[in-house]
Formats: sequence, C-alpha cells, structure tokens
Amino acid sequence: MHLFYNPHILGDSFELEEQESKHAIRVLRLVRGDRVILVDGKGGWYEAVISEDHPKRCRLQIETEKQDYQPLPYKLHLAVAPTKNLDRFEWFLEKATEIGISEITPLICRRSERRQVKYERLEKILVSAMKQSLKAYKPKLNEPLGMEEFLKTERQGCLGIAHCYPLERKSIKELDHSGTYTLMVGPEGDFTEEELAEALQAGYAPFHLGSSRLRTETAATYITAAISLHHL
Repeated sequence: MHLFYNPHILGDSFELEEQESKHAIRVLRLVRGDRVILVDGKGGWYEAVISEDHPKRCRLQIETEKQDYQPLPYKLHLAVAPTKNLDRFEWFLEKATEIGISEITPLICRRSERRQVKYERLEKILVSAMKQSLKAYKPKLNEPLGMEEFLKTERQGCLGIAHCYPLERKSIKELDHSGTYTLMVGPEGDFTEEELAEALQAGYAPFHLGSSRLRTETAATYITAAISLHHL
C-alpha cells in the first residue's frame, strides 16, 4: 500500500494536504475505496481508505491505528559535518533514515567547508526516505551547531568521536553498546587537534572504523549500519 505522511493526524477522518492529494489522485491514480497508510513521524501508523478522491483535498477514513509502531531498539544521535558537496550529505541522510537513526545534528567544525544547509530540503529528504522504507518514525533534524556549542550540552549514554589521528582508539565494536549513542564525525581533513582535545575533555571516547580512510558521509553511514547490526 502507498504511504503518506503528516505530523498532525487526529480523529477518524483526515484530509491530505493539496500536494499529497494531487500526488495520490493524479500521479498514483488512487480512487475512492483504495487503501493507504498514514504515518505521523512520531510512531503513529494508520491504515485508511480513500473516502473522497478529490485531487486537491483527498479525504481518508482511518480504520485502524497503531502507536509506537516498530520503534528502534536503540537511540542514535549522529553529529556530522556537512560535506562541501551537499549531495553527499543528503545521501547520508537518506541512507541513515532507511537503516535507522534517531537524531542528526549538522556539525560545524573549524575545517568545515560548508557552514550552511537548506534545512527544509533536508527535511524533505528525511520524509521521503521514511516513507520509502515504511517507517513510522522520522529522525529529528537539528539546526546546524558549532562544535563548541554542541559540546556544552550534557548527554547520556555512549559518547564517541571518530577521528584519524594515530592515537590510541577503540574500534566501534568496543564502544559501550548500552543502547543510547551520541557520536561525532568530522569534516574532510578531520577534526583539529584542539577540537579532539575539547571532545575528549567533554567525555567523548575516541574510536575508529578500521584502517581505511573514509569520506565523511561514508563514515557516518558506516556507523549507522554498525549500530543497527549490533542491535539486530
């Protein structure tokens, strides 16, 4: 069944927004009586039937509702430096959403070549990936934060920073896999030594992803997949 998203689903009858209505009726050619799925991005999963197939105001009758539908068995927050080529960062967002991630913060570092992102565009990518992978939860996307500001917030669980310096580091397999993670991935050129020292002082454990040097978006996707596999 086709899946539609709206963060404000209330009652037993719901009207899709105009853009979604047009997509349902004009593009997908759905008609009255066809069954669809609605999600609210917060764990709500609704099975519904089209009661009015108008291309500007497609109305749905909700028949069944499930809350907290297939939640992740862990909480993963990745702070990732946006790549110079924003397409690569968008690719990471798409794949991380499909695999399973809770929260993402674009991290602005001293060596960052990109310091601004198009927030609304990135949100659309998250929604599209959530719908494509049939998830009821949409990852939380935070506004970009400088590393100094990011480190000011006290966080619980496993705190880690991936870097390439020839220092003693754990492998990702050796991290504390208690189920709550806040992990950092730097820009091309890596974190500066000063940033690494600040993170270590804030309680972030250094870790590595093997002997290969990975691009930022590859490293972030690698981490997402590794955490997911650990909790299967």
